[in-house]
Amino acid sequence: MDFVGRGRELETLERELRKVAAGIGGERPGRCVMLRGRRRVGKSRLVERFVERSDAPFLFYAATGASPETDLERLSRDAQSSNLPLAHLLSAARPATWDAAFDVLAAALPHDRASVVVMDEVPYLMDEEGAFEGMLQRAWDRVLETKPVLLILIGSDLSMMEALNSYGRPFHQRGREMVLGPLNPAEVGDMLGLDPATAFDAALITGGLPLVCVEWPHGAGMWDFLSTALRDPVSALLVSAERSLAAEFPQQVQARTVLSAIGSGERTFTNIAQAAGGIAGASLQRALDILMDKRVVAAELPISTRPSKDRRYRVADPYLRFWLKFLDPAMEEIERGRGDLTLARIRESWTSWRGRAIEPLVREALARLLPDENLPAAPAIGGYWTRSNDVEIDIVGADRAPIAKQLLFVGSVKWLENSPFDRHDLAALHRHRAALTFDPIPVLAVSRNGIDCEGLDAAYGPAELLAAWST
Repeated sequence: MDFVGRGRELETLERELRKVAAGIGGERPGRCVMLRGRRRVGKSRLVERFVERSDAPFLFYAATGASPETDLERLSRDAQSSNLPLAHLLSAARPATWDAAFDVLAAALPHDRASVVVMDEVPYLMDEEGAFEGMLQRAWDRVLETKPVLLILIGSDLSMMEALNSYGRPFHQRGREMVLGPLNPAEVGDMLGLDPATAFDAALITGGLPLVCVEWPHGAGMWDFLSTALRDPVSALLVSAERSLAAEFPQQVQARTVLSAIGSGERTFTNIAQAAGGIAGASLQRALDILMDKRVVAAELPISTRPSKDRRYRVADPYLRFWLKFLDPAMEEIERGRGDLTLARIRESWTSWRGRAIEPLVREALARLLPDENLPAAPAIGGYWTRSNDVEIDIVGADRAPIAKQLLFVGSVKWLENSPFDRHDLAALHRHRAALTFDPIPVLAVSRNGIDCEGLDAAYGPAELLAAWST
């Protein structure tokens, strides 16, 4: 699989290794990178590619989370396939504790050339007491940092990887944090050979996950891709979400139920509770806290100059949002060879689903694009809505969120195939702006199919938005 869009990340790792080789740290040349990102975005493959290109001796260890004993046995087995000159020390010693393992690892590292040690899925090794973190910190300070080694710690549990480097934890400030996200819409378009509008469709369906993107034939339209993928019960499009959720929430049934309710389209606390089978408020809040802590669900408040409690929830990952809405409920029929029925339902709901699903990507694109000749930079870009939804504004730019001191612009998103943004849409935007503020702040339109009116301060289409990730 090509590393489309991963050149910057590879260069970052290569630069860190060059610093190790140059001995920039003096008597402590060792350096540490803490790489985090959601499951299946290609973290392990990125690092594998890096060590293959580096020609440095390396050890690639992957934790399993089965038990401390099993994970230490795995270290000994992984050492057997390592090309560290003295890796046999680890495989022969079979250490019983991580303290002992780190001592043997330090002895196995060369002292006259740079090497790489990769520890994958580090959160499996962490516990509430911080025992592993304490042993890692002692080993790093005492012996590992004194060797010319680049230590790469990888993890998919975002909150735990952030905690690893947080204040008050043993390993605080001992490594550089690095985040690997999914492929952005421009990278998806480049990889798949798609025009800007179709690139956004592909980004909403695949979420930019490389394993899903690689199954999309170059230049193919979304309906061709979906038709093929839905005939294959083991396609990455179908199985990636389930595998990620099984690893993320192995015993948290309630969180999965709540996530399914949000994925079905429910956005408010009350409606989510009802869709989740009438779950109690306290239980729902605990489930939402878990989902938000793991960055699976995002909670948003309307941006305005007045406080609001009308919080809305959405699935943060576009691919997971698509999977929960269309694919998860249809798994049985897909497995019995009737993916054509699933495809027909997607066709029926696609336009309305896409119209809302595209909004977070539009806001992210504007945050990257602005300022330009028409609009100022906005530190906060979100939306505005009322409890009754009689007023809803897709785009609100402000100096801060959710309670702004100054509103900078408002906008509307119209993402339809054959219908441009017209004077009726502009009139509706003006009415909603008047409900939000009396100030004549600029108005903008984002349209998939062009603009058919005058009176806008700014307008953007798929090509302009895609350029936000290309610059």
